[in-house]
Amino acid sequence: MSVYLVVFIVLSYFVWIKCIYNRHRRTLVKSLKHVLHVSPGRELDGADIRALIVTAHPDDECMFFAPTIIRLVELNASVHLLCLSEGNYYHQGAQRKQELLNSCAVLGIPGSRVTIVDHNKLPDDPKTEWSVSLVSSVIVKHIRAHSFNMVLTFDGRGVSGHANHIAIHKAVSHLGSSGQVPDDCCLLSLVTVGLLRKYISFLELPLSWLLPSCLFCTTGSRGYRQAKEAMFCHRTQLLWFRHLYIAFSRYMFVNTFQIVPQGPKNLKIY
Repeated sequence: MSVYLVVFIVLSYFVWIKCIYNRHRRTLVKSLKHVLHVSPGRELDGADIRALIVTAHPDDECMFFAPTIIRLVELNASVHLLCLSEGNYYHQGAQRKQELLNSCAVLGIPGSRVTIVDHNKLPDDPKTEWSVSLVSSVIVKHIRAHSFNMVLTFDGRGVSGHANHIAIHKAVSHLGSSGQVPDDCCLLSLVTVGLLRKYISFLELPLSWLLPSCLFCTTGSRGYRQAKEAMFCHRTQLLWFRHLYIAFSRYMFVNTFQIVPQGPKNLKIY
């Protein structure tokens, strides 16, 4: 293969990525209208979107959900964060709580919209299995208290396989299947990808664009810098491998979501 052909292929690839970025805002609004069941003829206003991001630990919001948060904030949506632990595994809970607030401020979520749960039965510990009923209870109370119409969290593999992430997905799935979520609230799970796709940075973007998903959120260079700045707020977590994550993880550039199925409303389980 000639050098000119290689250069042409590489340049074409980057032009394709640029086109995806440019088209993204229009397709994002279209996808949001679909998942929120907004009629095709009606314009979607940011005030129509009341989104809750549910995470397990401080730093999850920027490590895994930054592109989504940044894009929703740009649309003037009301974005809230519910973090189900203080991240006290190494007894740094108080410090990590402040780091989370700083990170959210960088991402565009004010402190008044951040809720951090400190419950002795929900420790930051990959070896502890969180109670699905307890997590479900915390989440559904938060949904109803703030009338959210969109909840975004982990899928069944939890991106990193962390038990606490997976517990949240189980809880949200339970809420959906048991009909406890309000009629106008959609549930979305962040798609976990394989290791190769996970660590090829923005080069993975065209594949995510082509593969089916119900919601696709991506950021350009400015959004990446914002996500990186948010990650740098978590100083207690900046070990050497986290710097590699920041540089190579596709989750710093793109998020794809699938709908969590919901069953009949007000279904009683015996």
